[in-house]
Amino acid sequence: MSYLTSLTCSSCEREYPATIPQTVCQLCQAPLLANYALESARRHLNRDALSQKPHGMWRWAELLPVGDPKYIVSLGEGDTPLLHLPAIGREINLPKLYLKDESRNPTGTFKARGLAAAVSKANELGISKLIIPTAGNAGGALAAYAARAGLQACIVMPRDTPRANLAECRIAGAEVITVEGLISDAAQLASEKSRQEGWFDLSTFKEPYRVEGKKVMGYELAESFGWELPEVIIYPTGGGTGLVGMWKAFAELEALGWLEKTNLPRLVSVQATGCAPVVQAFSKGADRCEFWQDARTIASGLRVPKSYADRLILRCIRESQGIAIAVSDEEMLSAQRWLASREGVFAAPEGAATLAALSQLIRNGWITPDERVVLFNTGSGLKYI
Repeated sequence: MSYLTSLTCSSCEREYPATIPQTVCQLCQAPLLANYALESARRHLNRDALSQKPHGMWRWAELLPVGDPKYIVSLGEGDTPLLHLPAIGREINLPKLYLKDESRNPTGTFKARGLAAAVSKANELGISKLIIPTAGNAGGALAAYAARAGLQACIVMPRDTPRANLAECRIAGAEVITVEGLISDAAQLASEKSRQEGWFDLSTFKEPYRVEGKKVMGYELAESFGWELPEVIIYPTGGGTGLVGMWKAFAELEALGWLEKTNLPRLVSVQATGCAPVVQAFSKGADRCEFWQDARTIASGLRVPKSYADRLILRCIRESQGIAIAVSDEEMLSAQRWLASREGVFAAPEGAATLAALSQLIRNGWITPDERVVLFNTGSGLKYI
């Protein structure tokens, strides 16, 4: 079923087997990424045939990490709509403006994709206890998919996480632990419990498969544009799995020979001014991010002081000739109202941040009117009420 072959360290390139549970590279502690037999897949898979399969993320199963379909855990994630934004496009002279609306996923956010892949692979590998530190939405997704699979879930999150996230974790039967501080403090506790109590840690990029679920967003974009890619993708960045996953997907699509044109999009990483470690590192030309002290923003998904995959995120932005910019909470709220009042989409603050960033990019001439631009709304604004 799957063309998965192995895992490779994203830094030192050491190879690991995918037949047993893996976390990070044993030598350099960098994230591991999944490899597929793409030459064989190119000979045997047909992109148009995949398009005709029942909708959902798992129609791409051959390019996802689960070998036996009986272990797949699904709630109908994937195939979210790509919406044209004509009203806002007219106002800003950008007629080819689109929004990929990830709020349509189960649990209301894009986190469903990554956790569907990670929980499914854990299910196949016989892992029964899953723990995750979260700013909120990833915890809700893990709780739901673990419940669906009959696995144990423990969610560790900041005490001031939105109430909707707490409620969805608890109603799904997960153990919920709240901590003072940020997701970094939750990660420390999750790591301790993992070592002491035998939980498998699903922290962002500390296991190899969440990014595989997220990469399918890249496949769907290519399919939606007739197997071409847009000129610009604007994406809110906390842990960074979406950016890294899509950049990985584009490389896989090239290797498969499925793209009609080989133009790759410029990636825009958007963060909050109150927590912008990627923006700071990008502007300095650094390869790593510094830990952001006193992180503050209304967008809980952007309140990540330092991503474990900072090197990967910065590498993807630079390889794409992209950019990293920050927007204020006030700009997010204004963009949130703008998007809802003009296009009927009630975006999460993280998603609204992409529209705020777009305004900056147009003002400084980084985007031109003839370009196809895709904003990502990563979740529903209803989860923040």
